[in-house]
Amino acid sequence: MHQSDLCRQLGVPHQVIPANRRQFLANAGAGFGALALTGMMANAGEIPQYITHHAATAKSVIFLFMEGGPSQMDTFDRKPLINELAGQPIPSSFKEPLTAMGEKGSPILATKRKWARYGESGLEISDWFPNVAAHADKLAVIRSCYGEGINHSGGCNLMNTSTILGGRPSLGAWVTYGLGSENEDLPAFVVMTDEKKGVTNGVRSWGPGFLPATYQGTPITDPLAASPIANLSPPKGVTDVVQRRKLDLINQINSAHASRLPNVSELDARIRAYELGYRMQSAAPEAVDLNQETAATKELYGLNDKRTENYGRICLMARRMVERGVRFIQLYSGTGSGWDAHSGIENNHTKHCGSVDLPIAGLLTDLAQRGLLDQTLVVWGGEFGRTPMSEKGDGRDHNPTGFTMWMAGGGVRGGQTIGETDELGLYAVSDRAHVHDIHASILHLMGLDRLKLSYNHQGRLERPTVNEGEFIAKLTA
Repeated sequence: MHQSDLCRQLGVPHQVIPANRRQFLANAGAGFGALALTGMMANAGEIPQYITHHAATAKSVIFLFMEGGPSQMDTFDRKPLINELAGQPIPSSFKEPLTAMGEKGSPILATKRKWARYGESGLEISDWFPNVAAHADKLAVIRSCYGEGINHSGGCNLMNTSTILGGRPSLGAWVTYGLGSENEDLPAFVVMTDEKKGVTNGVRSWGPGFLPATYQGTPITDPLAASPIANLSPPKGVTDVVQRRKLDLINQINSAHASRLPNVSELDARIRAYELGYRMQSAAPEAVDLNQETAATKELYGLNDKRTENYGRICLMARRMVERGVRFIQLYSGTGSGWDAHSGIENNHTKHCGSVDLPIAGLLTDLAQRGLLDQTLVVWGGEFGRTPMSEKGDGRDHNPTGFTMWMAGGGVRGGQTIGETDELGLYAVSDRAHVHDIHASILHLMGLDRLKLSYNHQGRLERPTVNEGEFIAKLTA
């Protein structure tokens, strides 16, 4: 058990973690009886196996990440004024934004979308998401998101780690650090992509930063492969007995080395990784084996259509992982900034919306039918939105000053919109929700207080949202 895990079980604040393992064991020796009792009671189902700061409404998160930045005014934030002023420059009454490409005076680009109201709530959703629209009454659409990430690297870093600068832990790492895992045979934090292309910033998007290395996410980057999780199967001819002996020897060597370097978390993480990998060899193949699903379920997720198959597979895998206690799952669409429509937004978004709309709707349907949606928080969004002005004639530039995300399940009250952008969808103007607020809200719904969840890094208490952000109360009001 890692020091931080043991501190949480013993009720020791993170800020008093001793400098090394020997000091920790000396200080905590009197508490091992309570620790053993806690473990036995948890196994007996008498107390939760993890500790929260307040009552949680969600046990797991599925974060649907549209990498590249989907256009809010073409999907979930209708702005009639855009078509009225199409071809004209932004009126002087609007502050002209700082854009990534730096084009000045570009005319407003009309949207070709058709809109309708859905559900009892009457949420307006465009024809690019007809299947998700059927779940309108489950969605809390936050139309007033904003941040500082003007380019993809900074935007993705902000959306994943709460800062545009590299080096901090990802949100999934913080969640698993705070709550641990519900399944010792599977990783607590999994990242899946719909293409083999690498995501912006690579491992930094799911890395542990200064947290112990064991909290890093486990990537699955080829959902169509026969073995989606790389290096999981043992070599031919290697029996379980041989592998167990080899692993024991490796762990013995690693442990001896770690005893001389008690503050190097990567060594402890490596030992844990070997053990988890060994257990995963029996549990993980079953978790990602979609052959166990019915034909009707596969059709629900769009696995029978090449346009939707890739994202449908990882959505279905996510549901299977949620069933098995995986804590945080991130599903990338358009890896390599695929949603980045600087030109040809009609073709770009028609393709990408079409690849995710049915799978996401299938995921929401399936989770609800299985009684999992109430305890699973589904989050949709990209690193930013797009501008109302045109770029290259038929595209839109990056827009971090006002964009849309939505949440469903996990205690969220659906059928509502939260906040607004201005009449052109350029700036968030009411109930503004910074990315820090989005992260604080996800943590809150998981039972974690973003100020109480902390880690002592080089003598300084670090928190997941850099001491900023508030829970968006309207999500559950």
